[in-house]
Amino acid sequence: MTELMIKNKQLLLILLWMAIALMLRFANLDSKPLWTDEFSTLVFSLGNSFRGVPVDRAIDLSTLLQPLQFRPDAGIGDVLNHLLLESNHPPVYFMLAHWWMRLFGPTEDSLVWIGRSLPALLGVISVPAIYFLGKFAFNSRLVGQCAAAMMAVSPYGIYLAQEARHYTLGILLVIASLFCLTFAAKKMVQRAPLPVWAVLLWIVVNCLGIASHYFFVLTLCAEAIALIAVIWLELNQKLATSNNQQPNIWQFKIIWRLLAVALGTLAGGLVWLPIFLSNKYGSELTNWLVSGDRTFVDWIAPIFQAGAGWITLVSLLPVESSNLAVVAVSAIGMTIFLLWALPLLPNALKTSLKTPNTHLATVIFGGFVLGAIFLFFSFAYILGIDLTRGPRYNFVYFPGAILLLGATLAVIYSTPTVKSRWFNLPAVEIAGKRAVMLILAMSFVSGITVNSNLGYRKYYKPDLLIPIIREVSKVPVLIATTQKTHVEIGELMGIGWEWERSSATDFVADVTDVRKKEEGRRKKEEGRGKKEEVKAFESPQFLLVKQRRDAPEIVTGILDRTLSQLERPLDLWLVNFRAPVNLAAQKCQFESRELPAVDGYEYQVYHCF
Repeated sequence: MTELMIKNKQLLLILLWMAIALMLRFANLDSKPLWTDEFSTLVFSLGNSFRGVPVDRAIDLSTLLQPLQFRPDAGIGDVLNHLLLESNHPPVYFMLAHWWMRLFGPTEDSLVWIGRSLPALLGVISVPAIYFLGKFAFNSRLVGQCAAAMMAVSPYGIYLAQEARHYTLGILLVIASLFCLTFAAKKMVQRAPLPVWAVLLWIVVNCLGIASHYFFVLTLCAEAIALIAVIWLELNQKLATSNNQQPNIWQFKIIWRLLAVALGTLAGGLVWLPIFLSNKYGSELTNWLVSGDRTFVDWIAPIFQAGAGWITLVSLLPVESSNLAVVAVSAIGMTIFLLWALPLLPNALKTSLKTPNTHLATVIFGGFVLGAIFLFFSFAYILGIDLTRGPRYNFVYFPGAILLLGATLAVIYSTPTVKSRWFNLPAVEIAGKRAVMLILAMSFVSGITVNSNLGYRKYYKPDLLIPIIREVSKVPVLIATTQKTHVEIGELMGIGWEWERSSATDFVADVTDVRKKEEGRRKKEEGRGKKEEVKAFESPQFLLVKQRRDAPEIVTGILDRTLSQLERPLDLWLVNFRAPVNLAAQKCQFESRELPAVDGYEYQVYHCF
């Protein structure tokens, strides 16, 4: 087979993986409900602000959703101004998303799709990017192809790509930075200095990474650990066998140029330190990661949370389904698959480590992934900041894990027959190529699970709360919450957005049995003998009460005052309301029925007459 035919075959395979990645990432892209972090992305990328949403008074739906309106006159200056004052994220992705928004001019119907399409597209681009890195690092087209296929179908990668967030941009920058790391490591082994252009490229990539997400610093720290591993395992061995024990000029050039990369990256990162430290929202937005008084569960939770995240790199069947039978079958299927697949990986990884052409890359990415995991657990157990609570933060080492998987799959693919064995139990034999196909098939099915919203489901589920509100409340509704940051505004926006998106016919249809019973109960309570007319409404009103920790009575007073200004009958829905209430004076009765729980929304219902 000629070199041209080989290249054409490789290109066709890459296009195939990209087509699969495109399908899995863009399918059902706008079907899942938006959650508060995505509202943050959309609002800031549009050049808008959350500060325009009124607090301490009732507002209508259009006012609540006003920050989601596209403004042709908004510019990058607006994005930077609002983002840096109201959030704790650096601006590179939001600037890119702003240009993306301006390119399409989103309407209300297209906003979700456009907002999520940029991360999805970046996720598709990561497929050829990981191929070229795998091919370069392992000196193997097969490793590159296996890594690209795994990137295309990984359920974890699809989950990140279908979020209107900056994680897929972070993944691309991690891949670029790992390329520079691999290039530097190869130069070190060859005893050649790192070219100036590579120094500058590495600095630029690292600075862009930090300016896209502050957790990119963890990637850089893990790269430093991997570089130390390379020096320890490679250079020391070569220097020990060298007849010339005196330092050579190449050694000084390597040290100085690596130091230049570190200093340039440090300078680029320190630019954001004053902004990060001066941001008053920083601690409020990350408090959920901080562990308080640690119980036994808090000590073991990071291990299980991290393990669950690693499994979803390859496998995730519908274990989050509401159907118990589906959950049981999925759990059994994943367990059988993992019991079969896991024993195949260590032996293949050892083979990759012992093979001369792939040894260096295996050391680099093995050290990188282990270094990142070490940092995550150090944060959890030493600093009390549990990053494993947010699976999305694994993006900082996700490409390295995919490359290691690609290397192991390449070894398995090249082995005529592989054996899966636990301890002294009978081994299960299978052809290597078939084993790789089965692993990729499991990941493909898992990818469908994710884009069908049966895996990695949104923590906030306003789409489940809306039918409950419509069923219970047949009179005007006020939805109230306490507000500390734009997170709580996003929580209410989720409810408002789903209300507007859902069909109004569910509400204005013929009167249901629930309504008849509710009207009968109210007639008896109010002692009215004549038929009572129930006033219909198009959408709820909303109330954001500014959280006042030292003065909860002010919060209660604002709620009372707002209720006194609204017409009766009225249903009050307290959603994630973090303040004590006493509504007897407002003639509001607590809904005694047990209503379904909804993820992300703790609620109480009061009927006010």
